[in-house]
Amino acid sequence: MLSLTGLPLQIVASVIAIAVFAATMWLWPRFGGRTWKSWLGRIGAFLATQITVLVAMGLVANSYFGFYSSWTDLLGTSGKNGTVVDHTPNASGVAVTGEQRFYSAQGSDPERSGLIQKVDVKGAGSGLTSEAYVYLPPQYFQPDYAKQRFPMALVLTGYPGTPEKLISLMQYPASTLDAITQKKLPPTILVMTRPTLVGNRDTECVDVPNGPQVETFFTTDLPKALATTYRIGTAPDNRAVIGNSTGGYCALKFALRKPDSYHAAIALSGYYSAAHDETTGDLFGGNDKLKQENDLLWRLKNQPPAPVSLLLTTAYDENNYGETQAMVGAFKAPTTVSTITLDTAGHNFHTWTREIPPALEWLGKHLVMPQSA
Repeated sequence: MLSLTGLPLQIVASVIAIAVFAATMWLWPRFGGRTWKSWLGRIGAFLATQITVLVAMGLVANSYFGFYSSWTDLLGTSGKNGTVVDHTPNASGVAVTGEQRFYSAQGSDPERSGLIQKVDVKGAGSGLTSEAYVYLPPQYFQPDYAKQRFPMALVLTGYPGTPEKLISLMQYPASTLDAITQKKLPPTILVMTRPTLVGNRDTECVDVPNGPQVETFFTTDLPKALATTYRIGTAPDNRAVIGNSTGGYCALKFALRKPDSYHAAIALSGYYSAAHDETTGDLFGGNDKLKQENDLLWRLKNQPPAPVSLLLTTAYDENNYGETQAMVGAFKAPTTVSTITLDTAGHNFHTWTREIPPALEWLGKHLVMPQSA
């Protein structure tokens, strides 16, 4: 079966829509009478044209925004009860499940363009597992860097989201390679994934009381597991996190709440307090103190400042503009805050691709290259 988000299905649907439209135009004169057959013909042709066009447009929009990732997700047939899996202590690690060449103007040789690996990351402390894509820069394969450890940038999607879009639509590997080539960013390993780890629940990267420990996974388990598999630096200033929308909120929260995990964070169109709706459920178990501690503006105003660097992006007509200005007005040293403010923007991939290159350049000034072994 064709993938719901794949290009072949979009092409097939578009061709069918064009063919039905052409057939309608061709046959319309024959439906010009006033008999019931003519009426049915016109109605049928009209509905067929509308339906096929809407299906084609819907498939393109779904692929672009990532509303549904698969047919089972769309049809709601993947809602089986979960299975309890017992884990042994310290059962963490990274399993490489796939590999793909990355093509750039320099070709597809890993020593020139880098390499993308698909992995499963298993966390010891949280017991959670996440699928991710790891982009290894060309220097990772070059003899001169054989003993070199590299900085890492965790890249998070929004909710809902698929990590594949970080590669195809948002072009993180391509932008990272450009920044490295232009000496604006040190050779950096990207770990691209989604913040959703438990079915389709939007946990807002919270350690849910008596529930999934998502913050622990991203701030403790993932850095440790990746550093034992790849040559990644282990100091907090060797690590950064960047995300859009929900991923942006998570990125800022990781840095502010766990500065020993990430010393730099970038939020593209992020927000600053956890959402609460039917997709999140009760994230705090009625604990108002825990809810307050996950409010980033409250933290800047009331908690001791963390030694981290934050980059916030917004636009004059974006929903988060006012709150972003409040964040800028609330921080205190040693926290540092920078912003990117566009004249006009939407909450979409086009906006974020305009912000990623300058964000990576900013990141190049806040990521520390580990010393060679």
